[in-house]
Amino acid sequence: MLGRDIVDALHGRDVSAPSRAELDITDRDAVRAAVAGHDVVINAAAFTAVDAAEHDQAAAFAVNATGAGLLAEAAHDAAARFVQVSTDYVFHGDATQPYDETAPLDPVNVYGRSKAEGERLATAATDGELQIVRTAWLYGAHGRNFARTIWTACSEGKELRVVDDQLGQPTWTVDVAQRIVDMLDLGLPRGVYHATSSGEASWFDFARAIAKAAGGDEARVTPIDSAGHERDASRPSYSVLGHHGWQSTLLEPIRHWRDALDAAVARGVLEDR
Repeated sequence: MLGRDIVDALHGRDVSAPSRAELDITDRDAVRAAVAGHDVVINAAAFTAVDAAEHDQAAAFAVNATGAGLLAEAAHDAAARFVQVSTDYVFHGDATQPYDETAPLDPVNVYGRSKAEGERLATAATDGELQIVRTAWLYGAHGRNFARTIWTACSEGKELRVVDDQLGQPTWTVDVAQRIVDMLDLGLPRGVYHATSSGEASWFDFARAIAKAAGGDEARVTPIDSAGHERDASRPSYSVLGHHGWQSTLLEPIRHWRDALDAAVARGVLEDR
């Protein structure tokens, strides 16, 4: 979902974008061969099945940790810039104000721990000469995601019960992709950046906004708490990320999530394809 939008944002440039079938990022030799000759490496690959990760820790860590480290190592050895895409799940989620880029990592599930280890390995492999871009609550045109699922359900007039005690920042992949490209074009300093929409919302708030945009009945979306929607993996209850990293740059934080949703809907991003 994000990778395809990054490729689109890099239009007019010489871009390699191997799929999972074309490149095993846990194979050091394959990774080195794929990275050779490139000036920039952006790691948008990830094991993102959060609940499945609880039952297959080895697979999650192989992709999210080992793979990230190998890509970073190969990029460093090739003198290429390296960008590691990470997640809000590296934090515990018990905060009451947005997580700063320098906040201690304390994930609550296997997926979060594997991504935190990926950050650590990538940082070690590059001697800290990398950019880590954390994002969250992604939706977009490519692949399954919460926003498209809600849009379809609302368009069909279904009743929906949605969690209202988890807060985060719904973020369109197009905005993240363009932010990564702008970051590279401007030559921003190495470090950690939070590429999420401004504002905050619960999943319930987000679903209600989607229902309204879809022309559905917002009253058909009703709130529940997390206890009524048990999952295999624990979720952070507060996933709002701060945007201090952009203050010393020429870039403003990403636009408000409602403005992004309006733009995505106008482009037909959430409709069945």
